[in-house]
Amino acid sequence: MEHVDTIVIGAGVSGLTAARLLARAGRRVLVLEARERVGGRVRTERSDGVSTDLGASWIHGVTGSAVAEAAEAFGMRTVEFTVGGYQPDSRPIAYYGPDGRRLDDAEARAFADDVRAVDAALLLAVADSAPEASYRDVTESALAAQDWEPERAQRVREYLEHRSEEQYGAWIEDLAAHGLDDDSIDGDEVVFPDGYDVLPARLAEGLDVRLGHVVTDVEWGEGGVEVRCGATRFAADTAIVTVPVGVLKSDGLRFAPPLPEPVSGALGRLEMNAFEKVFLSFPTKFWDEGVYAIRQQGPEGRWWHSWYDLTALHGVPTLLTFAAGPAAEATRSWSDEALVADVLAQLRRLYGERVPQPTRLHRTAWQDDPFARGSYAYMTLGSTTADHELLATPIGGVLHLAGEATWTDDPATVPAAMYSGHRAAERVLGRPVPISGAWSD
Repeated sequence: MEHVDTIVIGAGVSGLTAARLLARAGRRVLVLEARERVGGRVRTERSDGVSTDLGASWIHGVTGSAVAEAAEAFGMRTVEFTVGGYQPDSRPIAYYGPDGRRLDDAEARAFADDVRAVDAALLLAVADSAPEASYRDVTESALAAQDWEPERAQRVREYLEHRSEEQYGAWIEDLAAHGLDDDSIDGDEVVFPDGYDVLPARLAEGLDVRLGHVVTDVEWGEGGVEVRCGATRFAADTAIVTVPVGVLKSDGLRFAPPLPEPVSGALGRLEMNAFEKVFLSFPTKFWDEGVYAIRQQGPEGRWWHSWYDLTALHGVPTLLTFAAGPAAEATRSWSDEALVADVLAQLRRLYGERVPQPTRLHRTAWQDDPFARGSYAYMTLGSTTADHELLATPIGGVLHLAGEATWTDDPATVPAAMYSGHRAAERVLGRPVPISGAWSD
């Protein structure tokens, strides 16, 4: 049985960051990856000279970002595309009312002001919320404080529902009241015209990464860790497990002994979301110039309410929309033709027959990926932001969990994955090491 100093399970950004730092510190490191590629939920598809990021796409705030520093060191081209989270304005947004008419500038400003008024009240509502409160509970409290007529309140209520889905892929009643506490962005946001997967590919260089190794069992104790991939076993003094929450909660990966408290409790309060991307490329651009997003209000926008213009990335007229929360679950088994027809019905409601058939469709299926089981984790009712940190509590001095869900500040992001890998490496080493060691000499 092969024995190394540390086994890292998962060759996503978290695992590769940890492995690279440990290897540079002189440790013998083995990375076991179930897929036939590195990157985890960073996945780029390339066709016709266009790179489409089916998983992570953005650096949400380059200021002070280790990922931004790594991308620069690796020579990765970036394009500024600041969305500011699911914000009511901040960038040119074409709003369409429930009747399909585009709001004029004054109407759009008034709506954005309404959202900001509720957000201000929301801070107090969240702070005063009960432990089991949902995001719906606190948003309703903030709305009630405005004393608006029903139609006005309903427009903002829809917006808050959509924000819950687009930020965390969860229905507003399933997301904890504190579920968006970590939603913060510093500096411009950027995307990668050549593909985000360049980052994990570069991080993997020089490491012993075994692809196609599906880990089924992790046995841990005072003597170290033993990992099983089918009939093959590996042993190590320590192990870092970086698989997503969906895999940790599945029957496909077994821990012996089972994960103890507080790790198991935190894991039980986190859940994998339903969040899929739908990219539609068109022969011509039918929407307005100078608009980065299209949004429609009202019941027609229950599922398809926001489209983002990605044309500047590759010069191909392209809109990105999201099937999030209930929409992702409901359309999971739909054919490509049925999905396209449903999205186009809403676009044609706004733009009429000038909306052509798309020339290309890309859609993700992270819910059906056995090595992800969703896009990223969210906080269920009863969870607090402390659960992210609790999930990373060292176990028996030999086992560490890492990954986006284990990082309190801005989870569900690539920086969170990278920072958590850095923390795990430091805990294994028992001393601090600069995170820049993952990309610099």
